[in-house]
Amino acid sequence: MKKFMNAADTMLSESLSGFVAAHGGIVTLGPEGKFVSRARLTPRKVALISGGGSGHEPLHAGFVGYGMLDAACPGQVFTSPTPDQMTAAAEAVNGGAGLLFIVKNYAGDRMNFEMAAELLKSPVATVMTDDDVAVENSTWSAGRRGVAGTLVVEKIVGAAAEQGRDLASLKALGERVNARTRSMGVALTSCTVPAAGRPTFELGETEMEMGVGIHGEPGRRRVPLVAADHIAEELVGAIAGDLGADTRGDALLLVNGFGGTPAMELYLIYNSARRLLEKRGARVIRSLVGNYVTSLEMAGCSVTVSMIDDELTTLWDAPVETAALRWGR
Repeated sequence: MKKFMNAADTMLSESLSGFVAAHGGIVTLGPEGKFVSRARLTPRKVALISGGGSGHEPLHAGFVGYGMLDAACPGQVFTSPTPDQMTAAAEAVNGGAGLLFIVKNYAGDRMNFEMAAELLKSPVATVMTDDDVAVENSTWSAGRRGVAGTLVVEKIVGAAAEQGRDLASLKALGERVNARTRSMGVALTSCTVPAAGRPTFELGETEMEMGVGIHGEPGRRRVPLVAADHIAEELVGAIAGDLGADTRGDALLLVNGFGGTPAMELYLIYNSARRLLEKRGARVIRSLVGNYVTSLEMAGCSVTVSMIDDELTTLWDAPVETAALRWGR
C-alpha cells in the first residue's frame, strides 16, 4: 500500500484540518472534529445536514457552504458517523426553522441519523437517497444504495432552502428529485482502505465490476473489459430502463469519477452517455463531469441521470459556493 499518510488512525483528523485550513472562508471545523459547518450561516432558514463515511471526498464536506449543506459529519473511512456527531452538527447550525437530514441508504447511516433525530428537540425531517439501479440489495443496504445522485439532491434542495422554503416543502422537493434520479457505476480496479492495507477486492487485468458500489460492494456481475461505448451502453441502458418513459424530457447528466480515473476518460464516457441518452429521447440541458463522489483511489466511474423540469433547472443553476462546487457568486 502506498498512500500519503502518517498513520491510519490520524489520517481523517489530519485531512480535515487541512481541508478547513484551505477553505477557511467557506467552512469551519466543529469541536473535536465531529463535523464541518459553514463559516457563515444564513439566518432563519432550514438547516441541511448530511454525512457518511470518509473516502468519498468531496462528498459530503466539500458540499458545505452557501446554496448546499450547512453541515456534514465525516465518519471514519467507509464507516458511518455516530449519532453524537450528528446531534452536535445539528445544534451548531440550527437556525430555528427546522433541520433536514439528507441520508444515503446504507444501514449504518440510516440507523445513526434516526437515533440523532430522536435525540433532537427541534423539528427534523429526512430525505433518503437511493438512486443506484445496479442492485436492489447489497452488502451495506436494504434496498437501493444512495450514491452520486445524492449530490443532485443536496444542490437542488440547498438552493430551495436559501429561498426560505419550509421544512415540509424541502423534504417533498428532495424526495421528488431522488425519485427522478438514477445512477450506476463500474469499477476497473479496487480501492485500499488505509486501516486494512490491502485492496477491498481483486480484479484481473482484463476484468471490470459492473454495478459496483462506492464502498467496493459487489455489483451486478464481473465481466471482461470492453470498449467504453459498450460500458456506457450498459450503464445508460440500465438507468433508462428503470426510468422508463420518464427518460423522454430534459435531463441533467453527471459523470462521476471514483477517484482514480483521468478527466480525459470521464469526458469520453460523458460523450458516449450523452449520445445514448439523446437517442432515447432525453435532452441533456445540464452537465457535470469530475470526481465528486469517490471511492478512495478506485479507477472507475458512475453515470447519473436526473430528469429535471423548469423549477429544478432554476434551482440547479442557483448560486452555490462550496469547496467542490462554485458558480453564480
